Amino acid sequence: MAAAAITAVPAFPGAAAAATPSYRWRQVAIGGTGFVTGVLFHPSVRGLAYARTDIGGAYRWDDRSARWTPLNDDLGWDDWNLLGVEAMAVDPAHPDRVYLALGTYAQSWAGNGAVLRSENRGATWARTDLSVKLGGNEDGRGTGERLLVDPRDSDTLWLGTRHDGLLKSTDRGATWVTANTFPGAPTAGGQGVTLLVAAGRTLYAGWGDSDGTSANLYRTSDGTTWEAVAGQPSGTNAKVPIRAAYDCHTRELYVTYANAPGPNGQSDGSVHKLATASGRWTDVTPVKPGGTTSDGSADTFGYGGVSVDARRPGTVVVSTNNRWAAVDTLYRTTNGGRTWTSLKDSAVLDVSETPFLTFGADKPKFGWWIQAVAVDPYDSKHVVYGTGATLYGTRDLKHWAPQIRGLEETSVRLLISPPTGEAHLLSGLGDIGVMYHERLTASPSRGMASNPVFGSATGLAQAAARPSYVVRTGFGDHGNGAFSNDGGKTWAPFATQPAPAKDAPGPIATNADGSVLLWTFVHWDGTKYPAQRSTDNGATWSEVATCPKGATPLADPADPARFYAYDTDTGTLFASTDGGRTFSGRASGLPSGDSQFQLAAAPGRSGDLWLSAKTNGLYRSTDGGATFTKLTSCWASHTLAFGKAAKGADYPAVYQVGATEAVTGVYRSDDGAKTWVRVNDDRHQWGWIGATIAADPRLYGRVYIATNGRGIQYGEPV
Repeated sequence: MAAAAITAVPAFPGAAAAATPSYRWRQVAIGGTGFVTGVLFHPSVRGLAYARTDIGGAYRWDDRSARWTPLNDDLGWDDWNLLGVEAMAVDPAHPDRVYLALGTYAQSWAGNGAVLRSENRGATWARTDLSVKLGGNEDGRGTGERLLVDPRDSDTLWLGTRHDGLLKSTDRGATWVTANTFPGAPTAGGQGVTLLVAAGRTLYAGWGDSDGTSANLYRTSDGTTWEAVAGQPSGTNAKVPIRAAYDCHTRELYVTYANAPGPNGQSDGSVHKLATASGRWTDVTPVKPGGTTSDGSADTFGYGGVSVDARRPGTVVVSTNNRWAAVDTLYRTTNGGRTWTSLKDSAVLDVSETPFLTFGADKPKFGWWIQAVAVDPYDSKHVVYGTGATLYGTRDLKHWAPQIRGLEETSVRLLISPPTGEAHLLSGLGDIGVMYHERLTASPSRGMASNPVFGSATGLAQAAARPSYVVRTGFGDHGNGAFSNDGGKTWAPFATQPAPAKDAPGPIATNADGSVLLWTFVHWDGTKYPAQRSTDNGATWSEVATCPKGATPLADPADPARFYAYDTDTGTLFASTDGGRTFSGRASGLPSGDSQFQLAAAPGRSGDLWLSAKTNGLYRSTDGGATFTKLTSCWASHTLAFGKAAKGADYPAVYQVGATEAVTGVYRSDDGAKTWVRVNDDRHQWGWIGATIAADPRLYGRVYIATNGRGIQYGEPV
């Protein structure tokens, strides 16, 4: 093994980033793909609504344009934990005011939450950082709104937390204190407050940490004294209050319950209503969980969303949740819950605008993870519900279609911008596999790649000298690897696959002419398996013992005999010159200890390698990995790609997510990384964007950004 060979290029004038050039940023249209955890129509403004997601921020709906506008794209790298929205609230008395409670994870390693407040419907925000953590992407993320404007005083807000009790603000969210009189006892690992809702001037709070016999619903009529609601239902099917909605005409509060917070793990549930004047409770559950389906499967589920019709007394819509056997549905009543109708039974689903929603089947399902349901207060037949992949809407209670334009929540893992062909982009995504983007402004017409259908993609590679040949890997029930001979339009599964592929399908590479495949395997628990090689398009595989286990393989773009693999455990670059049969160590002593370090190869050049080592910096080798030079033009590099060269330049444009000074952002270099310019701006940051980027080899300046919850963003000079 070669000794460490790392040198540093001296600093030079202009190493810092230049002024931001003028770039136009847009999102690649896919059509949702993430969990919409809440939808809130404004009670005082026709056509105005807000939606929240678990990892992709909040959105504002405009009925005239029939489109969602993202509200949190200005949250940057250091604020990645704030892209998960725990709750939202509007002020019925002040239509332009909106509030968000942000925080994706409540774990020790995550940052604290924050409250954003806006006086202009989310166009701009004021921010208050909290001393507590929120969990917009944890269990219970689909429960009710934990944030509420007090109906008696617009300056007073309430915020229910998971582990820190109930908070109160008397200055419209600028400062917060603990509401010490609230009786719920916070626990380190519990759900805490699951919902806050106003019933006239009385406030109700759901408590998610009941044992099924103790109180889980509290109320206050004066904003100071809280008490358990008398006569409330108990038992397994009413253990966790999920959501609540108040019918002001009948003065009845409807509450959905389950035996777990969801979205997974629910097997029992119920719906009850409380006559708030008399205190009388009534069980109005549409269908009791626990029966059997036509094929004998257990029909277990909980109840999730609930919304009342503001125009029609006694009209309510509720949803089931986690009903996998019989498929989740919406139930609607027009008589206060005495009888219910399943809206699924008569539903006509049209997913032509987002074809991936069939998930490889003949037709789409009505949905799953349905915990967000909303009836338009100005249109009784306009109902929307969120699922784990989209937001459906109807205007006649029969015909349903995705109402998702502008709302993109995909977690993006892999990107390729081909040098030729119809599509300028191929993507590998979490949950919905691989897509072929023949247009960037419409959801791919073929939907997610089939034959086989994947859940999450783990590998995507194109033969540099034969771009019509593409391979992909991922988690699938009917195979974990596939190839395409038409640039990714159609696919065929590998005839066979190595044993680890089923549970640990890792990244894959194909050499420059597509004659060799190299596949590595990493289980979610960290277990790594030997790499496997195929020379017959996946018909047979042989182990490559000398390739570092779990390393991401990289093919040389010019020499079909060369592969590379970076061992992040030891900081060693391994190379093969015999088509991947054997590997040997070259440069060592490079940064180690982080599996997210990335190796890239400059197009059209043999042995021109770039190593993005996160906050350890950016390294380059021009001799196939025998030696590396650390560049001083940036101090951090998280992911890197190459695009069409600038006019008159003799080297491809280099793009990275990295930092030259204080700001981590998207940068471009037209002079081989001697100098950089930042191409995104403070309004376009999208939280954590360190997974991967791609640059267009046909269009100078265009770069594609993979986000962790805001889909694929792309920018180009204007």
